[in-house]
Amino acid sequence: MYGIHDFGLYVGTCILLNLTPGQDTFYILGRSMAQGRSAGMASVLGISSGALVHSLAAALGLSAVVAASATAFTVIKFAGAAYLIWLGIRMLLSPKQDNALVSNAQAPASFGKVYRQGLLTNVLNPKVALFFLAFVPQFIAKDSGNPFAAFILLGLTFVTTGTIWCFFLALFAASLGRHLRERPGFGTWLNRTAGALFVLLGLRLATSK
Repeated sequence: MYGIHDFGLYVGTCILLNLTPGQDTFYILGRSMAQGRSAGMASVLGISSGALVHSLAAALGLSAVVAASATAFTVIKFAGAAYLIWLGIRMLLSPKQDNALVSNAQAPASFGKVYRQGLLTNVLNPKVALFFLAFVPQFIAKDSGNPFAAFILLGLTFVTTGTIWCFFLALFAASLGRHLRERPGFGTWLNRTAGALFVLLGLRLATSK
C-alpha cells in the first residue's frame, strides 16, 4: 500500500527503538514520578504530538532543510536545550512541597501546560527530525505512487507504538512516585531530582553533534 515494503520489519524495529531509553523516555519518567499520573499522561501526549509534527515536517521536506543547514540545526538544538534547562531550573528552585501541595500538582488545570511543555521539548529537538528523515524513507519504494501518504502512515505507526509504550511507563512511574510521595520530604526530593534530570537532558542535547 502506497509503496510501503517490509511493514512487519518496520513495526518490529519501531517497537525496539521505542523500548530503547532516550531523552523523551527520561522526560516522561521525570514528570510522572515528580508530578503524578495526570502530568505523565500530558507529557506522553505532548511528546507524541511533537513526533507527529516531525513526521509531517519530514514528509513535507522541511526536515531536509534542517539536515542541510548546520545553522538551522544548531539554532533549534540550542533552543531545545535552553528550554529543557529552563524547565529544570524552575523545578529545582520551586518551594518545598508537602503532600497536599504535591497532590495539587496533579490537578487537571495543569494538564494543558504540561502537554505544551512536552510538545515543545520534542519539537525543539532536531535529532528527532533527522531520525524521521533517515529512518522512515528506507521502507518506502522509490516508485511509490504516493510517497507523502506512505511517509505519514509510517510516521503514525511509529508514534502509535511509542505512545502505547510511554503510557505504560508513565503509569508505572506515577504509581512509584505516589508511594514515594507518601513519605515526608520525598515530594520535594522528587521535584528536585526531576529538575536536575531536565537540566542534564538539556546539556546533553546542547553538546550533541
